[in-house]
Amino acid sequence: MSTRPAAPLAGYGIRAARPSEAGAVAALLARAFADDPVMAWMIPAADRERRTARYFRLSQRQQRPRHGGVRVAATADGRLLAAALWSGPGCWKTSGVRELAALPFYARAFGLRGMPRAGKVQNAMHEAHPDTPHWYLPSVGTDQGLQGMGVGSALLRQQLARCDRFGQPAYLESSNITNVPFYEGLGFRVTGEIRLPGGGPTLWPMWRDAAHADDRSAG
Repeated sequence: MSTRPAAPLAGYGIRAARPSEAGAVAALLARAFADDPVMAWMIPAADRERRTARYFRLSQRQQRPRHGGVRVAATADGRLLAAALWSGPGCWKTSGVRELAALPFYARAFGLRGMPRAGKVQNAMHEAHPDTPHWYLPSVGTDQGLQGMGVGSALLRQQLARCDRFGQPAYLESSNITNVPFYEGLGFRVTGEIRLPGGGPTLWPMWRDAAHADDRSAG
């Protein structure tokens, strides 16, 4: 996601994604993550966009049992501009039964050579995940050509405002160092580094405390 300044894009709203939009959301996120270092490390270059879309289709399936788990910025005529996956406090980790059932779908996304790397990524992220109850943002992306126009920040600010209202922190892992300033602008701070084994790329865990009312009025 680019952080270069640009005029805000008008004419869209923020809402929960509809089940019928799962394919469009997956395709949007696949385009948004086309240059993502961690995705590139896990998924072979051949057919990467289609495999990445498969992964995000599965990610949505894991999120949908959770209320508001998939949110989008969309125009009135249904064009999707950005999408975010959220998990509420205590809900970030998928059950072992669901993970086991999803293994064939993960294999289709990552391929036999990519599966071990995907497993390493998941294990490293799980080990670093904080225990304090929080809202978790596993994935967010703005469609290509729309970065820097305020869509992604508007999408995230809606949920973060709810976090502030109920005094709930938020957590994410940035898989691209260039996106760290974007998240810092939303109140997140880097808490360390997650170094993937075997020469894999680095992720930056980021935490955001809920803002108090006086902090919001000062901003």
